[in-house]
Amino acid sequence: MEHRNSILTDTLPEQAIFALDIGTRSIIGMVGMPDGERIHIVAIERAEHTKRAMIDGQIEDIEQVAKIAGQVKEKLEKKLGCRLDKVCVAAAGRALRTESVTYEMELSRPQKIDAESVSRLEAGAISEAEKSFMDREGRESDRQFYLVGYTVSRYYLDNYMISNLIDHHGRVLKADIIATFLPTEVVESLYAAMNKVGLEVASLTLEPIAAINAAIPQNIRLLNLAMVDIGAGTSDIAVCRDGSVTGYTMAILAGDEITETIMKEYLVDFDTAEKIKSEIDEGSELHFTDILGFEQVITRETIFESIQDASSRLCEEISAKIMEVNGGAPSAVFLAGGGSRLSGLKEGIVKHLNMDPKRVAIAGNNFKINAFSEEYDLENPEYATPLGIVISAGFNIVNDSFRVILNDKPAKLFRRGSFTVMDVLMMNGYNYQDMIGRSGQNLVVTVNGKRVVFYGEKAEPSVLKRNGEDSQLSDAVNGEDRLLFIPAKSGKNASAMVSQVVDFGENIKIFVNDEEVSEDRVLKTGDVIVTEEIEDEAEGFSWQLEEDLPDNTSQHPAEKSSEKAVKQTGPSSSLTTQKDETKKSPGSGKITFFLNDRPLTLPLKPDGQPYYLMDMLEYSGLDFKNLTSQVMLEVNGEDGYFQQELQDRDRIMIYEAK
Repeated sequence: MEHRNSILTDTLPEQAIFALDIGTRSIIGMVGMPDGERIHIVAIERAEHTKRAMIDGQIEDIEQVAKIAGQVKEKLEKKLGCRLDKVCVAAAGRALRTESVTYEMELSRPQKIDAESVSRLEAGAISEAEKSFMDREGRESDRQFYLVGYTVSRYYLDNYMISNLIDHHGRVLKADIIATFLPTEVVESLYAAMNKVGLEVASLTLEPIAAINAAIPQNIRLLNLAMVDIGAGTSDIAVCRDGSVTGYTMAILAGDEITETIMKEYLVDFDTAEKIKSEIDEGSELHFTDILGFEQVITRETIFESIQDASSRLCEEISAKIMEVNGGAPSAVFLAGGGSRLSGLKEGIVKHLNMDPKRVAIAGNNFKINAFSEEYDLENPEYATPLGIVISAGFNIVNDSFRVILNDKPAKLFRRGSFTVMDVLMMNGYNYQDMIGRSGQNLVVTVNGKRVVFYGEKAEPSVLKRNGEDSQLSDAVNGEDRLLFIPAKSGKNASAMVSQVVDFGENIKIFVNDEEVSEDRVLKTGDVIVTEEIEDEAEGFSWQLEEDLPDNTSQHPAEKSSEKAVKQTGPSSSLTTQKDETKKSPGSGKITFFLNDRPLTLPLKPDGQPYYLMDMLEYSGLDFKNLTSQVMLEVNGEDGYFQQELQDRDRIMIYEAK
């Protein structure tokens, strides 16, 4: 192979597409050239696996797959007289994960919805989908997945369904999505095999997506259609409606189920069983030699009867998966792949889906819409996946010339050729928290009836640049763009001990949740801390809290709770705080907030009503007639909202986003 590459100095024209369909039984290579509105297929080669290197469409033996792929590559190079350097491939759907979720995002105030807000909504929905299926299937939390596609079924704005959020005004955004993921090992094994034969993966898609691009052209996807690509190890399924592909799945039963039944029934090896399976419809009798060396002659009817149970199981499994992913029977079904020609399969699917026989057809008739060849018969349903890979690349559904560099390495790109920065990051294993980060959790406790907050550490924001310039998740990505992404770093959760909220002394006992504790007791959110005086009979005094520190201090509320002055008084059985007194006398007391890190003391409202976050806007110092960006509202380190009721000593931030 190295010698041949040294001779072949010419390379394919830039617009040419080289595709490999790596199947369970064989590898098919196909080369096409765009010619007007169709793809001209100029070369096809095929090689069989010599041993079980693939199981259910998944690479098990990388070295063996690379060997057979190298043979196909060499045959094509010899036929074309050109060196092949880049390849378009499709990943099998054995480990495909599809999850439907509804995700809601609440903004700090009603505002005009821009593309960045929609991107964050969709990113959050995808992250929620990933979390949902990992929780449901009990998978390890550190297992990574690639996003291979997602579809937004519908958007909502303030609980009203809407087709497009952009430029509308509102506060509560919601999306229903179907997200599809593959574990990283499925993709990485494919890349490893290609690298071993000197091929750079130029584009990557899913096998069911590739097959549907060949079998069901875009102009008929307004109909509710299903495509089933029946291979040797798996049956890949894709469905579409309203112009979009809406879901993917797979059945783990396929052509090998029938082959193995024939092997057991007639004591033949795998190759002989495959030959019998393919010749069932070719004559009334079949001749073969079993593993014992005996010549056998079996009628077509006898063999067909022997595989009925296996064929019925296959039809039932495929039909059930179609119903599951589509929510019911589709308007029509296209059968593709080598297994689609199996005698009785079409009739079995018609029966299990309870459909009109005229609505289930073998794929192939539509291949000529997007591709043609002067040398090869392209209507072979076995060409659905390799032809779909070529069509996807040639028509920029997945473009072989569309290369994006992410952190100095070529990014893995699935599906269509229109991408945002968020799409690229999601397709390369990053999730929503990597982009946004999460502030550490606050620690909230009660000290003698007063709320005290320790704030979690702020998240360290992610770094995102496109071609050296700051970028947003919603920015479009062009071919040859270079992206730099450093994930956000989540902040640490707040922590504190009892000694940080109260002063220990000889005449004070400290209780946490009614249990006497020492000063090194670690606090948890919700803890209730109470100090109790120990009466000194000899001295005849007790301890009582002075009033809070003066209003002009800028100390943290937790610090104020721990800095107490004391005075001698007569015996007392309870502690009284300023807040308790003002509650008893509405309108006669004061309340203090910390607004943008400065104390703000206001009289209690005469009617006894609380202060709300919207009351603080006039004290924020912002010019609301000349705002240049979104106004952010926070209360005690968390997102706030206008009608939020405020408490004494709340820490409030009102500012314009940068």
